Amino acid sequence: MAKAMLGGIEIEIDEDGFIQEPDKWNKEVAEDLAKTENVSGMTEEHWKVVNYLRDYYLKFGIAPPVRMLCKQTGNDLKKIYQLFPSGPAKGACKVAGLPKPTGCV
Repeated sequence: MAKAMLGGIEIEIDEDGFIQEPDKWNKEVAEDLAKTENVSGMTEEHWKVVNYLRDYYLKFGIAPPVRMLCKQTGNDLKKIYQLFPSGPAKGACKVAGLPKPTGCV
């Protein structure tokens, strides 16, 4: 696996840029991952999505369904794509430090 400098630390990533060492995830890592997803700056709205994804993943061991993500964060799918241009699975989950969701191409 490849390694990347994210948040000032070297982290193992897969071929799609998802981190493979979730215990190394932090705010600085998220901000660097966001840049790889064409997110120019993390706003409060971005963090609301990222924090929800992380909390759900830590509780249940999987990423939440997209409909639940939208409902719980108060963002419709269009807004999620505005925040994370590559989408909730590829973009938002990557920034949140989650593993690549199943079915994500």
